[in-house]
Amino acid sequence: MREAPSAERGRTTRADDGPSLARRRKEALRFDIAREAVRLFAAQGVTATTGEQSAQAVGVSARTSWRHFPTKESCVLPLLAAGLDFAMDQLRHRPPETGLLDFSTESCRGGGPPPADPAILDLIRKTSTDPALRAVWPQAHDDALPVLAALLARRSGGDADDLRVKVHAATINGALRAATEDFARRFADDPGAADSEIVTRILAALRAASEGLPY
Repeated sequence: MREAPSAERGRTTRADDGPSLARRRKEALRFDIAREAVRLFAAQGVTATTGEQSAQAVGVSARTSWRHFPTKESCVLPLLAAGLDFAMDQLRHRPPETGLLDFSTESCRGGGPPPADPAILDLIRKTSTDPALRAVWPQAHDDALPVLAALLARRSGGDADDLRVKVHAATINGALRAATEDFARRFADDPGAADSEIVTRILAALRAASEGLPY
């Protein structure tokens, strides 16, 4: 999960500019490699797929691919993190007076997350059975935690390192993960599931998180 680019890190020329051209090209290449890795994983399986094949499919060398991804399984990380990136972008624009659950409900009604990609959902299902992929999906959520904690801290005027803020960030993060996994399982049995179903799962998970611990 990536924080917004900043001028201090040399990624933009001004604080309100978008990422630099070099940064955008790098991100585009990462997503191209990720899409090819997902396609190859689906077509021939994770074990039979090599990192070199994913690189060749987008016209770059294996060495270039390894500069972006340390393992062939990690190639899919950008696509696994895409939904989290969307959620973080939504939270960055949450009005101060609007509660999380109300804002999430309105955001989902106004468009919701990107359409579910069957190949990505299949990949998420595979993370529960494939030992190598199993580490990649949690990594996407681990990367999201400090970003989410920073957003919550900024809103509350607190500190991202405060235990309470970190617990709240972990709770929201876990709710998003559980909702996505639940939808991925449902989609396996119902290929015609509407994209609105993921919205239903996300809102149900956030509602459960907001109830606290009734145990």
